[in-house]
Amino acid sequence: MRTMKLVFGCSVLGISCVVPSISQQVAFTFDDLPAHGDLPLGETRLEVAQSIVKTLHDQHLPPVYGFINAVKLEKNPEDIAVLKAWRDAGNPLGNHAYSHPSLNELTPEQFEADIAKNEPVLSRLMIGHDWHWFRYPFLWEGDTLEKRHDVRTYLQKNGYQIAQVSLDFEDYLWNAPYARCVAKKDEKTIEGLRASYLATADQYIRVFEDLTHTLYGRDIPYVLLMHIGAFDAKMLPDLIDLFRKRGFTFTTLPEAMKDPVYREDPDMALKYGGAFQEQIAATRHVKFPPNSKPYKELEAMCR
Repeated sequence: MRTMKLVFGCSVLGISCVVPSISQQVAFTFDDLPAHGDLPLGETRLEVAQSIVKTLHDQHLPPVYGFINAVKLEKNPEDIAVLKAWRDAGNPLGNHAYSHPSLNELTPEQFEADIAKNEPVLSRLMIGHDWHWFRYPFLWEGDTLEKRHDVRTYLQKNGYQIAQVSLDFEDYLWNAPYARCVAKKDEKTIEGLRASYLATADQYIRVFEDLTHTLYGRDIPYVLLMHIGAFDAKMLPDLIDLFRKRGFTFTTLPEAMKDPVYREDPDMALKYGGAFQEQIAATRHVKFPPNSKPYKELEAMCR
């Protein structure tokens, strides 16, 4: 049974706010450090990261994991400054595989080698702290059970925990149109992007709450997937505000993952993976709640 909710007089760009009587928790996490998505004219990767870590600090969020693909340092070694800025702000780093490969396209051995190739940078930047958290690129855990089992065994043997995702609205979709609109100095469309971003985030908070209640009859500490993109940096204060107005408090990835539901293993070959509840729903033949994202609209903006 769902918790009784109280309605408060608040709104975010016209979104009405419904605050639970008992606070829900969410852990923010960021993927694809040190670089993700198109950069608007005049911005640097370091400025994007500095904006994000400043917002996290100013908004009093607990330490936020950033998951790295160190291959990006081969082409742009100066972007090590992004990872150092993340660490200097007190935020930990985790493993997102070296080159962000698709497990569907590799053998388990090749995929595991790519995980290991990321470790020298992690161990150098995370001295004395735990970096043994792994997030699958694309959230794809293997298109065959053999791959799924082999990689999970490798992770366990090497001291890793899987950094599951339980809340996702594909935030990265807005970064490329934002860069295009900045180039065209189209402030009206950028304001439309802002409204679209928050409306979609709000929709998927509800979608994942609904699915979680269907599966477990309660809320869980959610783990939000974000990316280190320029529009994400711009929108982060408003996004955090939206979560607060929806009644969320903030926790860390390790604390969220202590919830016993995350110990459930779907143990199913899913070519295109998905968030944790999506995988569980597939095993139980539970339909994902109705939802939509503005793919075509975003693709067309500022062309």
